[in-house]
Amino acid sequence: MIVKETKLKDCFVIEPLFFKDNRGCFLLEYNKKEFQEKTGFDGEFVLENQSTSQYGVVRGLHLQRGEFAQAKLVRVIKGKILDVAVDFREGSPTFGKHFSIELSGENNKQLFVPRGFLHGFSVLENDTIVAYKCDNYYQPQAEEGVIYNDKNLNIDWKLNDDKIILSDKDKELSFL
Repeated sequence: MIVKETKLKDCFVIEPLFFKDNRGCFLLEYNKKEFQEKTGFDGEFVLENQSTSQYGVVRGLHLQRGEFAQAKLVRVIKGKILDVAVDFREGSPTFGKHFSIELSGENNKQLFVPRGFLHGFSVLENDTIVAYKCDNYYQPQAEEGVIYNDKNLNIDWKLNDDKIILSDKDKELSFL
C-alpha cells in the first residue's frame, strides 16, 4: 500500500495493492497493521456503509460530533466521485481548508478522513457505488453538517449547479 499525505494534517490518500492479469484482478483493500504503521491511525473500523447514487448527487458535508466522531476510509467500487474532506477541528492549522480527489472503481484510490473532519462527495457517473469504513457507530443526535456550497469553503464539486441533487436534509445544512 502506498500512503500519500494531503495538504490537511492526518488526512491521507491510500493506494492499495492492485494486481491484474489475464484471469482478472486482485485488490488488497485494507491491511490493518500496515495501515496503522503508515498513517499512525490506531483506531479500529467497526462499521462499513455502502451507497449507490446517480450522476449529480452530492452527499454531505457531514460529521459526527464529540464521543461519536468518526474516522472514515472511503473507496469507490464502481463509478466515480469527487471525494471532499474539510478540516473542522478547532485549533487545527488547516481548520476550514479542504482537500478533494477523484476516487473511482478504476483508480482504486481511497481517502482516509480523520475524526473531526467534514466529509462529502459528488457523484460523477451514474450507478456509482461508494463504500466506507467508520471507526465509530452512527448516532443521529451527534450529526452536524455544513452546506455543500458554502462560499467560505469554495469547493468545486465538478458539477453544474443545475445538475446537483441534494437530500432534503442536506438542503437545510448551515453555513460554516
